[in-house]
Amino acid sequence: MASTMGRTPPIRGTVCRSRPFTTRWDSKSGRPKSSCPAPSPPKSWRWSATPPDTTAPSQPGRGARVRIEMKHGEFMWTVKRKEKHFTDLHRDLRTHKALMKIPLTRSYSVRRTLPPNEERHMPSLPKGEENKQTRAESRKKQIEDYLNELLRMPLYRNYHAMMEFIDASQLSFIHDLGPKGLEGFVLKRSGGHRIPGFKCCGGSKICYRWSRRWLVVKDSFLLYMETDSGAISFVMLFDKEFNIKMDPREMKTKHRIRVNSLSRSLVLKCSSYRHACWWGQAIDDFVKKHSSAFLKDHRFGSFAREEKDIPAKWYVNGKTYMEDVADALEAAKEEIFITDWWLSPEIFLKRPVVEGNQWRLDCILKRKAQQGVRVFVMLYKEMSWALGLNSGYSKRTLRKLHQNIKVMRDPDHVYLWAHHEKIVVIDQSVAFVGGIDLAYGRWDDREHRLTDVGSMMLSHLEQAQAAASLSAPANGSSSEGNAGGFTHTDGKGINTLLDMMDQPKIKGKKKRTGLSIRKRLEKHSITFRHDSDSDLEEEEEKGPKVCGDPTGMGGELYGNTRFWHGKDYCNFVHKDWIQLDKPFDDFIDRYTTPRMPWHDIASVVHGSAARDVARHFIQRWNFTKRAKRKYRAPSYPYLLPKSHTTAQEQRYQVPNCINSKVQILRSAADWSAGIKYHEESIHNAYVHVIENSEHFIYIENQFFISCADNIHIFNKIGDAIAERIIKAYKEGKRYHVYVVTPLLPGFEGDINTGGGSAIQAVMHFNYRTMNRGERSIISQLRKEMGDHWINYFSICGLRTHAELEGRLVTELIYVHSKMLIADDNTVIIGSANINDRSMLGMRDSEVAVIVEDSETVASVMDGQPYQAGKFALSLRLDCFKTILGAYADPTIDVSDPVSEKFYKDVWMATCGRNATIYQKVFRCLPSSDVLSMTHLEGYLAKPGLDKEDPTRAHEELKKIRGFLVQFPMQFLCEQNLLPPIGSKEAIVPTEVWT
Repeated sequence: MASTMGRTPPIRGTVCRSRPFTTRWDSKSGRPKSSCPAPSPPKSWRWSATPPDTTAPSQPGRGARVRIEMKHGEFMWTVKRKEKHFTDLHRDLRTHKALMKIPLTRSYSVRRTLPPNEERHMPSLPKGEENKQTRAESRKKQIEDYLNELLRMPLYRNYHAMMEFIDASQLSFIHDLGPKGLEGFVLKRSGGHRIPGFKCCGGSKICYRWSRRWLVVKDSFLLYMETDSGAISFVMLFDKEFNIKMDPREMKTKHRIRVNSLSRSLVLKCSSYRHACWWGQAIDDFVKKHSSAFLKDHRFGSFAREEKDIPAKWYVNGKTYMEDVADALEAAKEEIFITDWWLSPEIFLKRPVVEGNQWRLDCILKRKAQQGVRVFVMLYKEMSWALGLNSGYSKRTLRKLHQNIKVMRDPDHVYLWAHHEKIVVIDQSVAFVGGIDLAYGRWDDREHRLTDVGSMMLSHLEQAQAAASLSAPANGSSSEGNAGGFTHTDGKGINTLLDMMDQPKIKGKKKRTGLSIRKRLEKHSITFRHDSDSDLEEEEEKGPKVCGDPTGMGGELYGNTRFWHGKDYCNFVHKDWIQLDKPFDDFIDRYTTPRMPWHDIASVVHGSAARDVARHFIQRWNFTKRAKRKYRAPSYPYLLPKSHTTAQEQRYQVPNCINSKVQILRSAADWSAGIKYHEESIHNAYVHVIENSEHFIYIENQFFISCADNIHIFNKIGDAIAERIIKAYKEGKRYHVYVVTPLLPGFEGDINTGGGSAIQAVMHFNYRTMNRGERSIISQLRKEMGDHWINYFSICGLRTHAELEGRLVTELIYVHSKMLIADDNTVIIGSANINDRSMLGMRDSEVAVIVEDSETVASVMDGQPYQAGKFALSLRLDCFKTILGAYADPTIDVSDPVSEKFYKDVWMATCGRNATIYQKVFRCLPSSDVLSMTHLEGYLAKPGLDKEDPTRAHEELKKIRGFLVQFPMQFLCEQNLLPPIGSKEAIVPTEVWT
């Protein structure tokens, strides 16, 4: 065997079977499981040897090195060892075998036995030859046979000394983690993490400590594990700042290397300068070979690259989105990642509720957790004095379901900014991204109903079971049941349950004939013992409620023409949510107050793009685990990103997807993701797409706060819109910008009295972007083109109407979308609002996806044939048909978004006509007739047609098409909308509103 590594032919072989991704952690401790689970090698397991280099004989006395080339299925790696390493290994294995024979108890009654059918004879270590080239071939064959024999015996193959010898661990042969990388023991220095608010000089030994760890380098990350327990104690994701430093002058001490990334500066110590050079060069070479995509600064400054041929799908409104999320969750096999600004565990994902609680979110997650799927949930930890999300209740509810469900809340000490992403990731292969939280009020469809007064009951099976257990005497006489129930005979000998227990509370006047059954029984002094109210402490002591028991009363919930149960029926401008720990009790009167419809957009992507979404979640999860002491327990494991090399191996795909080019974008910073430099790739993408659009842009967004003055506002989206319109005007080209945004901000407040200070503060900055002040879009356009701006720029809202208990009602449709469509070929969908909070990267954390079509279909643009993108065109057509009423009236043509006929005769005419009719019938707010608070009282004093002439009002409302209404640009234009001095809204920084 040769003494020089470069000339030594390798010894080749395989080790043990490949392992699935799900075997990474023990379900209780959160630690990695044992390394090679196979008790014996498969029958096809064998080693193949390469003939030795006979010109370079072994020289054991001089520390000859042996290069061993290992192969296990798809995994290949090389191990370099000296003769002394073989001697040390043999000694350790002999000691291990001897210890296995030592009894475990003093009575010598229990002995550890060798595995069944295990060959007790340990192979002998071949002795070195004395520089005899003629025996080099036999020497190498002896070493190969020696290793072969050891690796065939589980007693030795699974022993830690053997695994260290061949550089293998429990993470070596996981297919989804990519190729086997570098592994081995290192000394690592503590510290170096980029955690805001925590700094240490690190210049003295008292500031850090050295620890021995097992280092693993994979194709997209490196990690190290504790030597005693095998628990993963740190994960570093590769990024554009990743580099290796080995300069002794920079390190201040010799034999050390520094591994830098956006999240940490990790220092490793080696036994010698040569060892340090080997580790540094090996890591650098491996990462450059397998991880080059992560080391680049991608388009828009994103952490993720553009991915081609990605199956993608859009969603308009929550109905179809939540249905696909439910089906994807049900198909999960390994992991589920969820992060939301707000999450309601009891939300129904499929409606109406016709299958009990099967499709309730908490029930789905519990069911999957019981099947062994690991569920990881990250919730925004709100300031309770400012927001009533009660994320603490959501966390407790989910954690109690199963030990496989892990929930984090973050942040603790960041008071102004929020985690705003809405992400659901299945097995790191399917990722839902958009603006829809899995929370109350978000489920809706294209009808945008205002009313929902259907009934809610226990299932017939539950009723029958309860009736059987509480059945009355055969003669039909009544009696009190020991559980507080009451039955009667219907005259046909069939016992039916009248009112066994409390049903969920429906607020408001219920339309029933006479007294309720419960009232009748109480009238005759028949009392019920059950009390559905219990405080949180009692619930914690009694344990979690059964998932099939939403009311805590032992039955499943079924709906009859009911879509929104309990807290899900909401109108948050009328009244914000309260008592979220009682999810099925109404908090507004659904018989007098219409709900506020919810218009939203989301998407789903697969493959490599889904891996990138998962990578963002993993980075946030691991950072939170490191930063918050309460999550450092092994029960909250570090998460590992799957390799992009296996991303195309789809086990599940959402139906009806369109292949497109996709890139994941985000807003992230040190406080939200623990990275050195903030990322604002969503903002950059918005500006780029607007500037490079040729025909039109269509925007739906919850906020519209832009036009930078570099004092209060910094994002440049509004300026990009104005500049692009001015460019089209100067070139004499047709170009349109459509903006759809809520008529009022989504804060509690009575608009009939001017709304609250929070509503007015957001209105101030919205109007500042639209038409008030010299920096507004319309002001910039007027300077260049006068009143011709109206031919280019349109801002609208959405409104609808219905009949509630015999009277006409209207309500705005809350636009919660965060979407841009350009030229029917490019789409941005995500969680980012058009404001500084979402766009600047240093504030709220966000995720979005930009989809660029690769498949085209024949369309029309400005009257000319046009090849439109299949994804973008279908999404734009659905949005236009929904808000313009084209689904109900097929004569409305929305195919050409640029033609003057569509812009003036369809878009502008529809929004103007609808706004005029609603003004006439309801005298609704906001309205351009109300210029200040002094005008408000007089405006409201004059009744609309809904009160003066209901018949005529019905006739007028028949002229309404769709939901689109003109935005009231002059509403309160003479009023100072900034928070008044002394109010709590005036105390908070201006950045909160922008």
